[in-house]
Amino acid sequence: MALSFSSRLSYLHFKTKKTNLYYITLITILCTIFYLVGEWQNSGSPSPLATKSSIIESLSCTSQHINTTTEHVLDFSAHHYAPDPPPTTARVTHIPPCDSKYTEYIQCHDVQRSLKFDRDRLIYRERHCPEKNELLKCRVPAPYGYKVPFKWPISRDFAWYANAPHKELTVEKKNQNWVRVEGDRLRFPGGGTMFPRGADAYIDDIGKLINLKDGSIRTAIDTGCGVASWGAYLLSRNIIAMSFAPKDTHVSQVQFALERGVPALVGVMASMRLPYPSRAFDMAHCSRCLIPWGQYDGLYLIEVDRILRPGGYWVLSGPPVNWENHWRGWNRTTEDLDAEQSGIERVAKSLCWKKLKQKGDLAIWQKPTNHVHCQANRKVFKQPRFCKAQDPDMAWYTKMETCLTQLPEVSDIKEIAGGKLANWPERLTAVPPRIYSGSLNGITAEMFREDTELWKKRVAHYKTVDYQLAQNGRYRNLLDMNSYLGGFAAALVDDPVWVMNMVPIEAEINTLGVIYERGLIGSYQNWCEAMSNYPRTYDFIHADSVFSLYKDRCEMEDILLEIDRILRPEGSVIIRDDVDILVKIKSLIDGMQWDGRIADHEDSPHQRQKILFAVKQYWTAPAPHQGAGTAL
Repeated sequence: MALSFSSRLSYLHFKTKKTNLYYITLITILCTIFYLVGEWQNSGSPSPLATKSSIIESLSCTSQHINTTTEHVLDFSAHHYAPDPPPTTARVTHIPPCDSKYTEYIQCHDVQRSLKFDRDRLIYRERHCPEKNELLKCRVPAPYGYKVPFKWPISRDFAWYANAPHKELTVEKKNQNWVRVEGDRLRFPGGGTMFPRGADAYIDDIGKLINLKDGSIRTAIDTGCGVASWGAYLLSRNIIAMSFAPKDTHVSQVQFALERGVPALVGVMASMRLPYPSRAFDMAHCSRCLIPWGQYDGLYLIEVDRILRPGGYWVLSGPPVNWENHWRGWNRTTEDLDAEQSGIERVAKSLCWKKLKQKGDLAIWQKPTNHVHCQANRKVFKQPRFCKAQDPDMAWYTKMETCLTQLPEVSDIKEIAGGKLANWPERLTAVPPRIYSGSLNGITAEMFREDTELWKKRVAHYKTVDYQLAQNGRYRNLLDMNSYLGGFAAALVDDPVWVMNMVPIEAEINTLGVIYERGLIGSYQNWCEAMSNYPRTYDFIHADSVFSLYKDRCEMEDILLEIDRILRPEGSVIIRDDVDILVKIKSLIDGMQWDGRIADHEDSPHQRQKILFAVKQYWTAPAPHQGAGTAL
């Protein structure tokens, strides 16, 4: 019997509802499957607030470049200790290797360029960087036969000769125990011009005059450091020295220091301020460093005063100290040496320094803890006057001045200007005076504590990926290109490494003073220029948001080439930055013989900031009898 009209309507309504239910169920299942597949692939999709093009680009780059550790595990191990490595040379890529003559090239200390500048006061040995059209667009090679340096602390005493093949100092300083050649290696006995018994005995002599054991002295600077044996032997006393010497006739002294695993930079006291903030160092040292301290209206001692902490020490050995017993050996007249001594004493008094002791070949002065008395005695010492309208922490291409850097005001004569520092090791985590005094706008004590904890977490994550970072002894010389408050270095303090903390001059806040108040070391840097350091200085380089900071200032490729220059073969790099920037970096390093991969942020794959882990592959200049670079 035929269905009525109303019955047919009821049937169709039921059928439609059933069909809709099937569709809804099917769509739900498909959405669930796609969601699970997406999660499984770890797509790292950007925020829903991103634009359509940004979403597409991010999805593309994450699917192509962000690999899990199971897909691409980087080899961080070193393979070229000994015996001699095979003749591996550079691959020809779109960023070619430089000529072998550039194996020790320092762009801002080029000998030929320096000859254009004034030789008076060694100005020609200061930083003089190339113009943009003069920049090297190639990768600086390691010398043929290069090997991974000895592990610390063995490296303090030994380095491979092939890594720094120079014998000049072994001849010139033969009787002073600076360095010797023994077969295929260099040996550093720890001697110096003024400490023939060795740096350990010399430091013990200093320790008899001032306290080196209670943690009140943590940071030091060695002017005219030679091969940095003084700094090398201070490390066992928990004192870290920033050593520097010019690139001069004493070939490779700073290079030797870095091969030994000791902090050092190429530098000279000439016309520019040293690249450190005011009140940075607990102790300054000169052992026959040949700096004319009493000349030029005391300019160089005035600069030492700027970077010394209130209550800090200046240690001097060599001419003119104890000239009465040494003048014949120094081939100088007694009148000349007596005049030099008097000049130093006069400048030191005008700076309100107190001469603590002079014993044997050592003389030690102490800077006042505040300037209460010093302000009063300006009626006696007309010069140097106190500096006016000056930022005492500005020290990048900043001219030295013959004026006294005024210490922060105090309310009591017994108060330490700028605030009292805790002794080491408490100093590392104590809130620095520059922060608790409020002199750094926008940075609070709570922010400092949070930053310290943040970098403990981040470094722990790094060690799960770069297992060599967690292995004691694999890395020694580390560089942090954008250090902020020094949290990265602080998180590694218990490891046998040292970190050069760089604060870019373009940084929003100048935090280098905080880094020194924590008992760490570092310097200012413009990453559009090269560092004042030899190639192959660092085993490991860390760069947090550096490329974002410089994206409108200079070429990304030039910064990467500088990283490549100062990174050792088989050294590692970690770069944190926006995903779009890291994708561009990845495409460039593929042409630089780096092996790298982009990974997610340690907190979440949905963060736009990602992490690039990379290893510079081993290659060297060709052997003398070989031609240009060949494929690996």
